[in-house]
Amino acid sequence: MAPYASDDSTTGGEVDEQRSGRRKAARYVVPVTVMGVAAATIGLVPALADSGDPDLPKITAQQLIEKIAKSDVQQLSGTVKISTDLGLPDLGGLESSLMSGAAGRGEGGSSADPTAKLTELASGTHTLRVAADGPDKQKLSLLENAAEYSLVHNGKDVWGYDSKSNEVFHGTASESPEHGKEQPPATPKDFAEEALKAVDDTTSVTVDGTAQVAGRDAYKLVIKPKQSGSTVGAVSVAVDAETGMPLKFTLTPAGGGAAVVDAGFTQVSFAKPAASTFDFTPPKGAKVTEEKDFEGKSSSEGKASGKADKGAEAREHAPKSGDDLGKGLDGMKTIGEGWNSIATFDTGGEGMPSGEAGGDLGGFVDSLGDKVTGKFGSGTVFSTRLVNALITDDGKVYVGMVTKDALVKAADAGK
Repeated sequence: MAPYASDDSTTGGEVDEQRSGRRKAARYVVPVTVMGVAAATIGLVPALADSGDPDLPKITAQQLIEKIAKSDVQQLSGTVKISTDLGLPDLGGLESSLMSGAAGRGEGGSSADPTAKLTELASGTHTLRVAADGPDKQKLSLLENAAEYSLVHNGKDVWGYDSKSNEVFHGTASESPEHGKEQPPATPKDFAEEALKAVDDTTSVTVDGTAQVAGRDAYKLVIKPKQSGSTVGAVSVAVDAETGMPLKFTLTPAGGGAAVVDAGFTQVSFAKPAASTFDFTPPKGAKVTEEKDFEGKSSSEGKASGKADKGAEAREHAPKSGDDLGKGLDGMKTIGEGWNSIATFDTGGEGMPSGEAGGDLGGFVDSLGDKVTGKFGSGTVFSTRLVNALITDDGKVYVGMVTKDALVKAADAGK
């Protein structure tokens, strides 16, 4: 089917009324309170192409945005195929080494802790099984080779279980409906919610035909920056024609090539999952880490608590360089507007070590970034296919979904 309503652009003034509906955490398909562990940028493997162009009634972009905002799917189960292509540098196992070191110091030693899975989902291809029954019952399972990681939210309890290590993480869900809203998105709906927040006068929103996703008829909503200089090419959201729930989300970079983020269902059902889906009891012999022990907030006896207390004591006597960084973040400001927005702050200290003066660490830093100069002086740009960051030699930081040249221009203007 040929695209239609291609000249139907929606601006921020037209969607203000929809934003309140989009921001209802309780209406998330799988609320980010639990699902945030699935990483900030995950996607669907390219092989999951649209399987057809169903003949659906015409709809405008404004009507489709309203349909998403009114979507109230509370119950579902399904499978999501995900992959990521951020173009991150190969750190040669550095991340694993850091995680292992932290575990040895009692700083996040549980492999079942949800945050431990973030780095695993930052690249490659993964399969997730998801289920939800309202805002208080969700389950996510990450299927791995001969192993499985599960995250279960049932009422006040949040359980993480790593079958490979037979470790369990237990925490308590916040009673606040807004808790976790700033956590990374995980499902197509989560991603769509975030993308629609960016819709303003600098954005073009159109309906570009129809598709079939996971056997369901859907409309295709396309969001594009009107400005040049952004690393974002376009965002495409496949919206279920019946329920208004996003089924697939694709973010393509302005530089072309494979999608940076492309998340979608391969199978989905809106029937009520069995209550037993959300039951969890730690397996016999499993090591259980309580969230309060993990965070060093408990004075109870036990190995986990003891390690956390020692870790807290070590952090208490650690160098205070982080204090300076915190002061800088408090002074964060935004330059530009829309998709060309750049966040900037001053760390209050020196920039990253580089060159001969930085020794071996300086050489390593140089290998990860590109040296740049301008009216601001000199610094290093660290790049992915989506987000770029400039750290100047005098400690100022500029970051955004913009090109390297845009960062340098912003730094020059800041002088």
